[in-house]
Amino acid sequence: MELQDADRVGCATFLLTRDVGLWWESASVSLNLQTLTWNGFKEVFYSKYFTEEVRSRLTREFMTLRQGDRSVAEFMRKFERGCHFVPLIANTAREKLRYFMDGLRPILQRDVRVTGPTIYAVVVSRALAAEQDQRDIESDRQDKKP
Repeated sequence: MELQDADRVGCATFLLTRDVGLWWESASVSLNLQTLTWNGFKEVFYSKYFTEEVRSRLTREFMTLRQGDRSVAEFMRKFERGCHFVPLIANTAREKLRYFMDGLRPILQRDVRVTGPTIYAVVVSRALAAEQDQRDIESDRQDKKP
């Protein structure tokens, strides 16, 4: 069941707390809530809390995002958050898959690529498994040291 715009706006505004909730009470007075679309709500919200400058910075960060010392799970969470600011990538399955793969550590990229996955969820699952395999190998090496 797909949510209608009014339902989405209602759910989102219900979750707003503290200063953001107070801001919404004030902002909603000047809006027609009966005709406010989801995109309209996001536009109002982003103009207040994610200025053009912030969105630009977050986009740049996303475009250069690499796993580095993060776990696959941490990298995936950061990647997913970044996808909201780069819809050209987030809305294209092939590009999303490619950017995620490119951001993985090289050894994990290799382990995942040999399986030839074409679905983002499968890539994430295999990257998590490859990371666990790497930890197991490292643990075995440590156990065998005299």
